[in-house]
Amino acid sequence: MKTLFRYFLNGLLIIAPIAITVFIVVGIIDWLDSLFDLGIPGLGILLMVVLLTVVGFIGSSFFVKPFFVIMEKLVHKVPLVSIIYSSIKDLFDAFVGDNQKFNRPVMVKMTEDSENHKLGFVTQEVLLQLNVEDKVAVYFPHSYNFSGELFLVPKRNVTFIDLPSSEVMKFIVSGGVSKL
Repeated sequence: MKTLFRYFLNGLLIIAPIAITVFIVVGIIDWLDSLFDLGIPGLGILLMVVLLTVVGFIGSSFFVKPFFVIMEKLVHKVPLVSIIYSSIKDLFDAFVGDNQKFNRPVMVKMTEDSENHKLGFVTQEVLLQLNVEDKVAVYFPHSYNFSGELFLVPKRNVTFIDLPSSEVMKFIVSGGVSKL
C-alpha cells in the first residue's frame, strides 16, 4: 500500500504542474478570445494582437506622440483616475517599457549583525526627493505571489548580481526551488 501511495504522489508531481499550467493558459486564451467574440475560436486573439501592434506602430509615430502627452496631462488632472492610471502605467513600464525597473538584481544583507540576505531588484539608486543620500530603493518580490515589498536599504548592504533578471525573478517567485 505504501508503494502505491508513493506512485500516486509521483504521478501527482508529474501531472499537476502540467495540468495546472495548461488550465491557466487555456483560461487566459479563452478570456482574451471572448473579449472580441467573433464566432471563430482564436480570431479574437488574432484581432487583439493586430490591433495592439497597429496601435504600437501609430503610437511610436513622431506626429502622434504630442497627442499622447496631452492626453496624459489631462488624465493626471483627474484625481482618482490619475492615481489608477499612473500606477498601472508605472507597473507596465517596470516590466515591459523602455524604462524597465526590474533589471538590476541584487542580494541585500538585511542587518549588519546577520548573515541573512534577501534577493531583490534596485528600482531607484538616487532618492533625493526623499532627502535620503545613502540608501537605494530595492523591491523584494514575494514567493508564490504577485506582490512584494519596497525597502530603502543602505547602499553598503547591496551587492549587484551578474545574472539575468528573469532568472533571479523566477528563483524568488519559486521560493528558491528553481535553479539559477
